[in-house]
Amino acid sequence: MNFKKLDIHPALLESISINSFKKPTAIQVQAIPIIQQGRDILGIAKTGSGKTASFAIPILDKLLSNPSSERGRAPKVLVLVPTRELAVQVSQVFHDLSKNLPTQIKSLVVYGGVSINPQMKGMMGVEILIATPGRLLDLHRSNAVHLSKVEILVLDEADKMLNIGFQEEMESVLALLPRKRQNALFSATLSEQLSSINKVLLNEPALVKIENKEDDIELINLFGYFVSEERKGPFLRYLIKEEKMSQVLVFTSSGNKADKVASKLNKNGIQALSIHGKKSQSARMNALDRFKSGNLLVLVATDLISRGIDINDLPYVINYELPRSPKDFVHRVGRTGRANSSGKAISFVTRDETHHLKVILKKIKRYMDIIDSEEINF
Repeated sequence: MNFKKLDIHPALLESISINSFKKPTAIQVQAIPIIQQGRDILGIAKTGSGKTASFAIPILDKLLSNPSSERGRAPKVLVLVPTRELAVQVSQVFHDLSKNLPTQIKSLVVYGGVSINPQMKGMMGVEILIATPGRLLDLHRSNAVHLSKVEILVLDEADKMLNIGFQEEMESVLALLPRKRQNALFSATLSEQLSSINKVLLNEPALVKIENKEDDIELINLFGYFVSEERKGPFLRYLIKEEKMSQVLVFTSSGNKADKVASKLNKNGIQALSIHGKKSQSARMNALDRFKSGNLLVLVATDLISRGIDINDLPYVINYELPRSPKDFVHRVGRTGRANSSGKAISFVTRDETHHLKVILKKIKRYMDIIDSEEINF
């Protein structure tokens, strides 16, 4: 199938072509018509499957077909995301698709960690607002944005948006929105929590769940090493040098550990930066830009930041520490093996984590060869 069969505005079709979207992905084929029809949707598809374009394209199509003459501070579309990095990524997709359209459709991205003043000034005339919940509430309290005209609400990475950490902010945001609206929730995984919450958020939603094809799963090669805690640092450095790795994304369980791992790598001649929630926005964006451009060998990140890291052809992901849940494991290793590229995901496992790893692998229905690092001389 091609995009022409999806009944998309001709000008948007041309923009899609300019941006090198060759043919719609599975989630786009199913989600685009549903959103065009004004129906609620719960879309489940793996990371790297084109979820952002699956809601950006029909939203732009609807706005093109029904242009608005109003230019106030009340956006028609609200896209909520959990992290600044993901906010920037989603905003870029909207920007790229709309910059060649005959009708100007203004979008704006807002998030914390930077000055609020430019965001307040830029709000006038915005039709599509991409935001993190905390900064959105700050702007509302400052009377810089009004949410009474929102016609479409999108929750990207909905599983993260609806967990306990965001619960209070999400309840505050939802209370400000009109009850009559179209809702679109997208996630890489369908958790029990997400299943129950969609009954509240969604009105008879269409469920679109894209199952992973066997070949897609096999694009990510899983490997494991039994490594004691004290040998993890030296073994990480050994692997990077021995396998002549390029663009290595390393995951740790905390920002403090990420800083320590990056510091040790640098002291041993391996260029690395850490990225986590306690870093300033400029430091986070600088690290991410350098890593994406290939000017940084190793990026050490935490789980929350992983949601905003989208790099085609990323060759290596290393779990320096195992995540708490199978869902987080999927998000981590899903940073590689994207857009039909192969990738390698390596996990460091201490002996007392063996049972935890078995639970993860059973849940995701994968097998992993595990080598004892004690047998490797380095």
